[in-house]
Amino acid sequence: MHRNNLAWVAPVRNSGMAFFLVGMFVFIGMLFVNQFKITNESLNSSISNSTHRELIAPHLSQFMSEPVGNKVAFVEGVRKIFSHYNDTVYDRYHLSSNDIAAIMAKVKALGYYDLAMLSEVFNTNDDYAAFKIKKLTDYTGWLAGNQGKPLSEIEQVINEKSAEINQKVNPEKRIDSWAIGQYIYAIVKSSSTSVVANNAGLFFFFSIILGTIGALMYIIPEKYTGPAGIKNDNVFKNSATNGGIVGMLVLLFLVAVYIALYFFPEYIVEWVSLVDPLFVALNGSGAGSWSIYGLIYTLAIVVMGVRMFIKYRHSKYHIARTSSIIFFQSCFAFILPEILSRLNQPSTDLKNMWPLDYDFFDAWNLDSLSSSGGIGMFMLVWGITLFVIGVPVFTYFFGKRWYCSWVCGCGGLAETAGDPYRQLSDKSLTAWRVERVVIHSVLVFAIVMTAAALYTYFSGVKSIAGIDTYSLRSAYGFFIGALFSGVIGTGFYPKMGSRVWCRFGCPLAAYIGIIQRYKSRFRITTNGSQCISCGNCSTYCEMGIDVRAYAQRGEDIVRASCVGCGVCSSVCPRGVLKLENGSTPVVIDPTKKDETVKVVNVMSVEQQQAVMK
Repeated sequence: MHRNNLAWVAPVRNSGMAFFLVGMFVFIGMLFVNQFKITNESLNSSISNSTHRELIAPHLSQFMSEPVGNKVAFVEGVRKIFSHYNDTVYDRYHLSSNDIAAIMAKVKALGYYDLAMLSEVFNTNDDYAAFKIKKLTDYTGWLAGNQGKPLSEIEQVINEKSAEINQKVNPEKRIDSWAIGQYIYAIVKSSSTSVVANNAGLFFFFSIILGTIGALMYIIPEKYTGPAGIKNDNVFKNSATNGGIVGMLVLLFLVAVYIALYFFPEYIVEWVSLVDPLFVALNGSGAGSWSIYGLIYTLAIVVMGVRMFIKYRHSKYHIARTSSIIFFQSCFAFILPEILSRLNQPSTDLKNMWPLDYDFFDAWNLDSLSSSGGIGMFMLVWGITLFVIGVPVFTYFFGKRWYCSWVCGCGGLAETAGDPYRQLSDKSLTAWRVERVVIHSVLVFAIVMTAAALYTYFSGVKSIAGIDTYSLRSAYGFFIGALFSGVIGTGFYPKMGSRVWCRFGCPLAAYIGIIQRYKSRFRITTNGSQCISCGNCSTYCEMGIDVRAYAQRGEDIVRASCVGCGVCSSVCPRGVLKLENGSTPVVIDPTKKDETVKVVNVMSVEQQQAVMK
């Protein structure tokens, strides 16, 4: 196409960038245009436990009179009320020395212990009195009406049982941190009087849709601006792709979003309100705190998948691989779980599996699947079969790439949205050593945590060697499931490359990698005599493998970490690298390297085996 016919490219791309930035500005800006006011209706819908609601409601009166425009003040104010409730719950519910003295005064007046007197001692109708009366009835009912007991013995029993009852106060009446988080999020969302919630369609268009259109307008003209493939066009001079200031701004934004999603979803309720209408149509119940993430995650893979189609339009392998990634993310990870939820079935991503799906063997999930009839049992059997049989079989025939580069959502995001950062992966020997230690340590942690969870599930014993099994699960969820896979694994794309989680943290990648390393037909074969040492392959290996070193020696690349993305082969100007499912490795004679390579390239399997003997 003549240069004169490309005059439209720059205006379209510039307009696309402008649309994208406007969409981002609106998307971020909507978080700061909200007001909050608690009503009885919002409180009833947010706190399902009536006791908690009745106890906390009086303390929330300050937020029920006038709307609050400062989100931080509102959220932290509500949080402090729950914290104060927990801090003072013992004072309200425990049997004090005054309570015991009042009981004993009634006993001395009657000459014996009687349960009827408890209503006189605790002459209120609040929950505190009801709790104390109920506990005393349960713990001392056997003592009531026994007129032959000495008063000293009755007093001793009352004191002993009161101490036992007081030990139950905090476990029974404190609100656990998980429930508090759910309550705060629900209160903030239901109390929102935001213009976003009232105009969700308008804001959805000017943020999500406009940003998507802008991104496509910026990406699609790339087809007309040069040849396909990686062009080394100042990738290490661009601040967005060399770890510079633009990349660091992206990193800070991604880290902030992940921290909010995992730990403070109440600060992004406007985004949830934004997609409520869409998710009502999909699942019938509306959006949750992770719904916006699922939508943006899927859109990122689709939009940047278009970029992959254009960039690697010369490669049928990459077109097929990218199509597979988009299909599995859109259908299996995004749409299917919402449809299952609408049908009142367990909502799950059928392509996800243990140990990546680390809560698969948690009690709540096992109970949910086993009580959901045929579909639930199918999901349980499917999940177990996939990692027990599916992984070894598929990895033997196709290598790690069948999952990590064609199916997995984490890998899909890395391959598409993370593609601009793939060259940032550390290729040093130190990084490789750290990678092997860390990723296999995570796998061991996942196995131990899961074994402990199953032991508790089947035996009812909640601790092993003095360690609470739930604490193991919580620690894994916090450090690995949240911080490592989310905050670091995706947030650090602009600094550490696109496969941070896959390379250093994913326990499923470690499991598949072990099989690939020792029992798989997949390998990347090389033709060392053709290698010109340009370094493209190593530069763009997202898994930090020094591919060039293998190519220069004419050695097959059989590495546990290799995800078989095939980019090294695509960027090689000499066709040195090929992705193959062979049965034996290339045999190198170190004394006659060049001649051996030439012969091996035309050897049959039988001939290679003869050379090996």
